[in-house]
Amino acid sequence: MMSPDALEAALRAIGEERYHIHHPFHHLLHGGKLNKAQVQAWALNRYYYQASIPAKDASLLARLPTPDLRREWRRRLVDHDGDGTHPGGVERWLALTDGLGLDRAYVISLQGLLPATRFAVDAYVRFVREKSLLEAIASSLTEMFSPNIISQRVSGMLRNYDFVTAETLAYFTPRLTQAPQDVAFALSYVKEHADTAEKQEQVLAALRFKCDLLWAQLDALHFAYVAPGLPPPGAFCP
Repeated sequence: MMSPDALEAALRAIGEERYHIHHPFHHLLHGGKLNKAQVQAWALNRYYYQASIPAKDASLLARLPTPDLRREWRRRLVDHDGDGTHPGGVERWLALTDGLGLDRAYVISLQGLLPATRFAVDAYVRFVREKSLLEAIASSLTEMFSPNIISQRVSGMLRNYDFVTAETLAYFTPRLTQAPQDVAFALSYVKEHADTAEKQEQVLAALRFKCDLLWAQLDALHFAYVAPGLPPPGAFCP
């Protein structure tokens, strides 16, 4: 049984080892080593992950036992779906794909998805729906590491790609403040409720799972569009 602070340290160590900021595809992306078609493939496939987050959060919200907890998690739905007046993260991601020259109807149709993208994202939604509430909340803690990857991604892409603008990457700016707020709640919840050695191990395993599925998505992109460059039948083919 670890202390709450030791549990947090163990969680952060998982991110240091497994978060996809270390993936070769990410290094190529923010280092300016991809062509426009490869960046389009990344944005198109990542859309399915972004668009599925509200479904994931809605299934978790339905299981929360108190109004206070539901209000906290409902904020995430607004962040991603918008409030009907201000666009949320899903709409801002579509602005990114628009800016990269992708047809919006094609992106939303999901016709060009890599099979591995679909399998990985669906596995995440299913994990949150079927695992314990504690594990579901713990799986969101990859957001502990997101401000760093966002800052690398935005600065690197703006510096290295003439087809990218600050407006194209507007999705990421609100996440620099939203993600730390989300983490503060989720981390506090996990440290309080992981009150046995078994629950602590479940929490650590949940974060490893989430890191692995993010990594797997970039594995698929690298295989299909970088090396050996073999997109499967039906997938986006620049």
